[in-house]
Amino acid sequence: MNNSLKLSAMALGLAFALPSLAADLTVVSFGGANKNAQVKGFYAPWEAAGNGKILAGEYNGEMAKVKAMVDTQSVSWNLVEVESPELSRGCDEGLFESLDPAQFGNPDDFIPGAIQPCGVGFFVWSTVLAYNADKLKSAPAGWADFWDTEKFPGKRGLRKGAKYTLEFALMADGVAPKEVYKVLATPAGVDRAFKKLDQLKPSIQWWEAGAQPPQYLVSGDVVMSSAYNGRIAAVQKESNLKVVWNGGIYDFDSWAIPKGAKDLAAAQKFIAFSVQPQQQKGYSENIAYGPANKLAVPLLNKEVLKDMPTTPENIANQVAMDVTFWADYGEQLEQRFNAWAAK
Repeated sequence: MNNSLKLSAMALGLAFALPSLAADLTVVSFGGANKNAQVKGFYAPWEAAGNGKILAGEYNGEMAKVKAMVDTQSVSWNLVEVESPELSRGCDEGLFESLDPAQFGNPDDFIPGAIQPCGVGFFVWSTVLAYNADKLKSAPAGWADFWDTEKFPGKRGLRKGAKYTLEFALMADGVAPKEVYKVLATPAGVDRAFKKLDQLKPSIQWWEAGAQPPQYLVSGDVVMSSAYNGRIAAVQKESNLKVVWNGGIYDFDSWAIPKGAKDLAAAQKFIAFSVQPQQQKGYSENIAYGPANKLAVPLLNKEVLKDMPTTPENIANQVAMDVTFWADYGEQLEQRFNAWAAK
């Protein structure tokens, strides 16, 4: 056996002996300011520690993509960022790998709800009422003002979907934040929400991607919009956009591993890495989303904390996204919403 052959055989042997040390992972997130913060907080430190490359992709949360990959056994994503209702439904439907909570540290260190059977919440965010203070004479105080087109004339931005939109409609109609899901779980409550939406329909400009509300607000296309709090905070230095926390809905975004994904151990290791306090701090310093790991909070300075959805004063009048509700009723409500929006 000549030397070069011997060397390549050795190299081959080594390659097989070290398959799991560093795997390149395809991580798919919602893009934008959130993805930039993930690059700084998670991907760059992960690569710097010699764990392999992160191939960063993005999507708008279409679960059909995940389902198609899993059904056809052609999973090309290692990790995907999902909102809680999709995580819950996807877990029930067998779209995601189940996880062992012990891998991620002491459950008491996390905000309740972060560690789920098929995913781990790595930040807390809120959908809030945002407005451009340059365009309004007075500040809106909540969703009732959002619906008041006489006092606040102009277009409104809302996310094109039942989720959040129906809750906001009920709060605008006088339902207390903590009662929202109780009311929405009744046929009369659903009718009430759609009736309230009918009132605003001529003034609504729909949005689908998180980058749109700040653009619409800055350009003056809308005077108020529902928006992800981190997207507003990201442009507050160069604009007069403001957030109303009252009546916001907070939720986790979680990492999930599509069923049948390759390099399972590396993906699980990445999740554990991303929820360590130091990584959580790095992420929250780059976008105004709250750490899921409470041990990261003391590491953040006061200036950063004031824009976090999870500080006590900001979370006081917010609603926790009811994951079970949306897992149970989501499909039928989204169908009804789509039919309503198309009319």
